[in-house]
Amino acid sequence: MNELLSMIHDIGIVPVIAIDDASKAVPLAKALVAGGLPAAEVTFRTAAAEDAIRAIVKEVPDMLVGAGTVLTKEQADRAIDAGVSFVVSPGFNPEITRYVLDKGVCMLPGTATAGEMEQAMALGLEAVKFFPAEQNGGIAKLKALAGPYKTLRWMPTGGVNTENLADYMSFHQILACGGTWMVRKDLIEGEKWDEITSICKAAVKKMLGLELKHIGINSGSDEEAASTARTLCGLFGLDYKPGNSSVFAGTPFEVMKPGGKGTHGHIALAVNDVDRAVFHFGRAGATFDESTRTVDEKGTKIIYLNGEFGGFAIHLTRK
Repeated sequence: MNELLSMIHDIGIVPVIAIDDASKAVPLAKALVAGGLPAAEVTFRTAAAEDAIRAIVKEVPDMLVGAGTVLTKEQADRAIDAGVSFVVSPGFNPEITRYVLDKGVCMLPGTATAGEMEQAMALGLEAVKFFPAEQNGGIAKLKALAGPYKTLRWMPTGGVNTENLADYMSFHQILACGGTWMVRKDLIEGEKWDEITSICKAAVKKMLGLELKHIGINSGSDEEAASTARTLCGLFGLDYKPGNSSVFAGTPFEVMKPGGKGTHGHIALAVNDVDRAVFHFGRAGATFDESTRTVDEKGTKIIYLNGEFGGFAIHLTRK
């Protein structure tokens, strides 16, 4: 993915904003940033869209701003002139898509069928919007399409909410999800910025899906590792699973042979997407040991945080 798409991926959720009063755009953007979602798709469904975009771009530089519901070249020109980083349309219009791409701006056209997706890929696009997502088969349809379209990324929008967010975000070909539940009209009109921030924080937590994977216990020798693992298996009825560098007692415990990280051991935390988790935990102050990053075709598999926590190292791992 290019750098901009990687940023959208790492943020993970793009709030879709229909705003009637441009004066509310900046405090709204600041509420989103405070909630962990420094991105927005400001739709051209309202007359205030262009002014709202200009205000956010000028006053909230941490915000990644896009324009949505772009249907014409005139709207595309206004959005680009206002400073957007990306343009989104509800459907796939090859003429508008080419026009935006020729301007050197990232374009995420709406698609609902395999034919539209193939046409978008033929134009060189790595990612497209999937709209309206739930009405078009949701995550089940995208997983079915992933067979022939293994390199395409989707941004599902339409019907995505806190109830189904985790289903979408657990699939590695999801670029991000677009949603409106954290920027409902009543919240914006009521200037309920703290509530918007709280909803965003809850959405980020749901998206990351943080869970305890296992506890790693250091040992002084191969024999001690085997003995400790067998003792745990006997106490808790767990399966004994020997490996090259450690012995697992079921899934809760990994008993390390000599050389394990951490003074006492490590804590493994599982997340839906490690790269997204690195971005969001990094915003909270976490730093990571890049020498420990392991990667496959789906992205980062494992990475350790710098330092120790109560004598334990911590690493993130993909579910």
